[in-house]
Amino acid sequence: MTRAPKEPIEVDDEVRVILGAMVHGGHCLAHPLGHTAFVRHGLPGEDVTLRITEVRSKFVRADVVEIHQASQFRVQAPCNWARPNGCGGCDYQHIDLIHQRELKGVIARESLQRQAGIDVGAITVIDLGDDAGLGWRTRMRWSVDGSGNAGLLGARSHGVLPIDTCLLASSEITALQITEQEWPGVESVQATQDSLGAVSVWADRDLVQGGRKAVQTVRDRSWEIESTGFWQVHPNAASSIVDHVLDFGAPAAGENWLDLYAGAGLISAFLGECVGPDGSVTAVESYRSAVRDGRRALSDLPQVKFVDADVEQWELPAEVDGVVLDPPRRGAGVQVMESVALAKPRVIIYVACDPVAFARDAAFLIAAGYELSGFVVLDAFPMTQHMECIAKFTPVASA
Repeated sequence: MTRAPKEPIEVDDEVRVILGAMVHGGHCLAHPLGHTAFVRHGLPGEDVTLRITEVRSKFVRADVVEIHQASQFRVQAPCNWARPNGCGGCDYQHIDLIHQRELKGVIARESLQRQAGIDVGAITVIDLGDDAGLGWRTRMRWSVDGSGNAGLLGARSHGVLPIDTCLLASSEITALQITEQEWPGVESVQATQDSLGAVSVWADRDLVQGGRKAVQTVRDRSWEIESTGFWQVHPNAASSIVDHVLDFGAPAAGENWLDLYAGAGLISAFLGECVGPDGSVTAVESYRSAVRDGRRALSDLPQVKFVDADVEQWELPAEVDGVVLDPPRRGAGVQVMESVALAKPRVIIYVACDPVAFARDAAFLIAAGYELSGFVVLDAFPMTQHMECIAKFTPVASA
């Protein structure tokens, strides 16, 4: 189908369109006046008027400002700031929660089809259990404006909005009333909550409430980590990730495993318990505080060895039984994926928070003789476009 030629378009222009598919990033596609548009606050198939918010050479951005025919999956957003010119944090509050998960499954599937040529069929996105998609954030960060007022950032903006309550925050963090206080001379405020319910508050680099350490517990094992160090934001995400990694990987006694981008050793701990004293787990992590916390937490597992190194610069062993990767949002990249495949593991488990970056990395493994043999998506970030993907790759069986 030939697309209409582009007509002139400017910021604040309003155009009536029928919205297309939901894509990665929390946007619907549309083609106002012949331009490719990424549109917030919409749903596929809706008849809407959109307002242009940004114009670039290859695409434009826009917000839905009027709905002429709503989708059956549209609901009233629980937060008044989930709107045009509002908060940038929640992409999906206007969508029925069950349908949010259906859309995430479609986006994950299409990412794999487009980037790696893999069709996994329909994907069921797993509900981790929360209060209707609200109250799950155990970590919050507020920006502070020049007057010392804390708030949240607007969509694609450095402007601080006077949002008094984030509905995604846990009740313990909400009770801190961060936005009711004045923060002169501070750029940002961060609050974190651990598994015991203890809360720490930091103003920039200064601790102003609670402890420097947080206790995080999964199954029967606990970590004492820096309260600002990395940990899963949803209180049920860490345990669910461990469950799926162990189910996919089935680590056995005496095996040798790698845990790349290991953090404080969340997955390494349970791999270590499975492989036992005759096996080994090498946990590679570049953040020294995480390595230090992990060594202390896993001191009862001598089969787990931490390596303080960048994964991209570390030389993988020639052969291992299994590999787990949990890279940052950008993915692991071709160099790491090729090195992993050269180690000839019987199974590779990839944990990803970005389906597109994951799918690009998956393409390298497919080209290296592996196949996708298991895949799940966790709804670890309800009301947002984000998701957690866990994939299992195994060598293609010889004919």
